[in-house]
Amino acid sequence: MEISSRNVVEGPSRAPHRAMYKATGLTDSDLEKPFVGVSHTGNEATPCNIHLGRLALHAKAGVQESGGTPREFSTIAVSDGIAMGHEGMKSSRWSVEKS
Repeated sequence: MEISSRNVVEGPSRAPHRAMYKATGLTDSDLEKPFVGVSHTGNEATPCNIHLGRLALHAKAGVQESGGTPREFSTIAVSDGIAMGHEGMKSSRWSVEKS
């Protein structure tokens, strides 16, 4: 099975890539394993998402236990409480989805 994360760490031309990953704390052993992305929408702006970064830590532990190298990254989250009443969002997403 070909592991697509290999193309960013193998070979002489990828020495700068390996250096960058090592600067983030990865070891040679970590670089030999498949990379697995762990994405979440955790942030401190919404009570619904404030805990998701902590949950991602559990997902990363599962990736490590399964023989992978987890790489965490976050993405945007939309908050009903903040977005409601703005142009394009006159009501809660939940009220629309439940109706």
